[in-house]
Amino acid sequence: MKKKLIEVALPLEAINAASVREKSIRHGHPATLHLYWARRPLAACRAVLFAQLVDDPSSHSDQFPTHEDQERERRRLFTIIEDLVKWENSTNEEVLERARSEIRKSCGGKLPPVYDPFSGGGSIPLEAQRLGLPAYGSDLNPVAVMIGKAMVEIPPKFRDLFPIHPGLKERSFYRNVEGLAEDVKYYGEWMREKAWERIGHLYPQVDLPKEYGGGKGTVIAWIWTRTVPSPDPAFADVQVPIASSFVLSSKSGKEAWVEPIVDKQAKTISYLMHSGGTTGQIALAKKGTKAGRGANFRCIISHTAITADYIKNCGVSGKMGRALMGVVVERKGGMIFVEPDETQDQVAQRAEPTWRPDVQLPNDPRNFWTVDYGISNFGDLFTARQLVALNCFSGLVSAVVDKATQDASNVGMTVDDLGLASNGDGARAYGEAVGLYLGLAIGRSANYWSSQTPWGGGFIVQTFGRQSLPMVWDYAEANVFSSSTGNFGGAVEWVAKVLEYFVPRATGNIVQKEAQELEGVPSGAVFSTDPPYYDNINYADLSDYFYIWMKKTIGIFFPESFSTVQTPKSSELVASPYRHGGKVSAEEFFMNGMSRAMVRIAHATNPDFPATIYYAFKQSEIEKEGISSTGWATFLEAVIRAGQVVVGTWPMRTERDTGFKAAKNVLANSVVLVCRKKPSTAEVITRAEFIRALKRELPPAIAELQAANIAPADMPQSAIGPGIGVFSRYKAVLESDDSPMSVKTALQLINRELDEYLGGIQGEFDADTRFAITWFEQNGNGKGDYGVADNLARARGISVESIKHAGIVESAAGKVRILTRDELDEDWEPERDDHLTVWECLQHLVKAHERDGISHDTAVLLKKIGSQAEAVKDLAYCLYDISANKRKDAKEATAYNALIADWAELTNAAAGIHDTSGDRQSQLDI
Repeated sequence: MKKKLIEVALPLEAINAASVREKSIRHGHPATLHLYWARRPLAACRAVLFAQLVDDPSSHSDQFPTHEDQERERRRLFTIIEDLVKWENSTNEEVLERARSEIRKSCGGKLPPVYDPFSGGGSIPLEAQRLGLPAYGSDLNPVAVMIGKAMVEIPPKFRDLFPIHPGLKERSFYRNVEGLAEDVKYYGEWMREKAWERIGHLYPQVDLPKEYGGGKGTVIAWIWTRTVPSPDPAFADVQVPIASSFVLSSKSGKEAWVEPIVDKQAKTISYLMHSGGTTGQIALAKKGTKAGRGANFRCIISHTAITADYIKNCGVSGKMGRALMGVVVERKGGMIFVEPDETQDQVAQRAEPTWRPDVQLPNDPRNFWTVDYGISNFGDLFTARQLVALNCFSGLVSAVVDKATQDASNVGMTVDDLGLASNGDGARAYGEAVGLYLGLAIGRSANYWSSQTPWGGGFIVQTFGRQSLPMVWDYAEANVFSSSTGNFGGAVEWVAKVLEYFVPRATGNIVQKEAQELEGVPSGAVFSTDPPYYDNINYADLSDYFYIWMKKTIGIFFPESFSTVQTPKSSELVASPYRHGGKVSAEEFFMNGMSRAMVRIAHATNPDFPATIYYAFKQSEIEKEGISSTGWATFLEAVIRAGQVVVGTWPMRTERDTGFKAAKNVLANSVVLVCRKKPSTAEVITRAEFIRALKRELPPAIAELQAANIAPADMPQSAIGPGIGVFSRYKAVLESDDSPMSVKTALQLINRELDEYLGGIQGEFDADTRFAITWFEQNGNGKGDYGVADNLARARGISVESIKHAGIVESAAGKVRILTRDELDEDWEPERDDHLTVWECLQHLVKAHERDGISHDTAVLLKKIGSQAEAVKDLAYCLYDISANKRKDAKEATAYNALIADWAELTNAAAGIHDTSGDRQSQLDI
């Protein structure tokens, strides 16, 4: 059996950097086709698939007989991956073909199919297809299946075709599905025009004030606030605003805010729009009518408290209303904010939808907050005008399909009755494809056309800004016909742009199926999958929001997938306590179901290749329980129970390292498990034998991970690989009472061995550095008693004065303090230091790296440190562990983590420097 690259090494930093960057890319990214939750980054999926299929050089000892030869070949493969993961190369045929060629070479010239039984948002099948591999996927959720079909199954059918719409074409040459993308835009505009004819009267222009030149303006959005009757009996007949903010724009020089005008005599509240204003006025307006955290407000007419319970009672009894606070209007070069008039309010009230969704929201207070406030039905999430718009556009999909089908037949496409569900590829199927993508555009629009969409200052915030449905107190209602935020034309453009980035180089097939009942897997399939994450996300509950509209649009092409009122839930593999009667039952359900799914995967996977399985950590999960968290342990238990041996774990960072997340030590958001089928000859061992095996095998494995410059923040999760590999290769590990050891216990033992390894490194440092480590762990950069410091120093055979002479501490007035990096000698040179310590070397290097990054000066300093470099790196790991896990000092931990992350590049830069003293022009080995 040939070992694959992913079982040995990965250019993890390059993959993580590309994955993080991908989060900032919007136009054209497949994630913008239609919302789905917890998608894995395409860069990570692409790299994992490549490394999963390509042989590691150690598998070809005839070609690469020495360790140096193998490392050189790995470096070449790493270069391919580093190019492959860049977003700019997503459609670069030269880069993609280089990767495909390497895969073919390792697979005997025949590319194996890839199967993802939890295909979700479709990232893995899409990237398999990009690499030229036949792509297969399945999911229980119809919303996920339709997104997958749109990304993987439909594009290959209509590749390299000219658009079929009548009239002028945008270009003279079309590749991939650029022609289909153009047709989606053309028929989307046709749909918009037809919708305007039917419901345009519900979207009137607004009269502009004189200061804006008068006349009429096109509305971008209407800003509403929810209201409740005043809790004061004297004003119980007055609806008062419960607004989180009255500020509509806080942009410097373009401030806009609403002032509620109260007339107690008339018992009325009106809303005045202001531009500009003092700092105090803006600050006051930002508070809205809030009176603390959560759903606590104040009545602006009586100044009495409006409590959360009061609002809930009003909502449940149907007494919650709304008031129009302001109107956002299109203007050349931007937007303006004007006061509402009676016409705008009256038109909104006249809207009468012909159909309203009648599906109850789940009774899940953890994720669906609106239910307690009387918004308990999916139909309640939309205003009447929004429902009219969604009904109108949904009803036009069948008309678009008929028109596009006729136009396709007019240009010579095969005329038959075979639609997409019948695997057709003629005129009817093409017309349905156009309709399907426009159905997805309607789904995208629905995400911005609800009463759960806050105004973001210059744009409408989507309904699902998070993986839940929180309560929103003031919201923006989009003008679906504007040319600004939230309009239908924009949704069509987003969908078309994604199509232009597809590279359908192989066939694809996505079906609706449970992973526990895996059937119809193609022969020789390689498995890569991204299963549900224990209790993180209730996909089916969230998906109902889109399912109700897909059923009216895409459901006409795939009636079998939309035969139910809601998405299937009873067998969804998520540990949801509210569905299963508590946490214990939910965990048992998840464990049993995931174990069955993993058994199916183990049975069906191609034995020539490892399987790869993604697991996502929640930040709170890591903080509370570390790497032995319940969700992680339960998931691993299911994998191992299914007869899999974990031969590798790779941390994948998928969030931008900014703000508070950076301060949380940049923990990896996902871990990729690399698994092989456990041999039938696996043995049973005792706990003591397992611990001895860990002590024997884990230290060299951790040393290899350090040599590969795995970031300290990722080390605990990376060390799981060799540790759980030891555990999972045995049939069972028995405790003293002969009961099998749990995965949770094994993870705790692995973590203990990692701590011992990092602690053991300290004994190899010079005495001054060992003192500094212990003093830092106890005091950080704060002061400690001289007596304690003196005892600690004597135990290491040195004195406080010696450590002071080394330039590590300050000692005065009976107190000892470690110097901060800012206090270090600016003119320090390691070759002139007659009392050189590893501590000083590291702190000066971190200081240079924080200031300049991977610069020439930082590389020169590393070159000067010379033989101390490896000890410096070891110390960085130790101090990261102390800062992150013991002192909880996120800023300090991040500094050490960042240095290790750049270590390889710094080392390479330092290797090219021969003269560290002369002119920079002569220092580089060019």
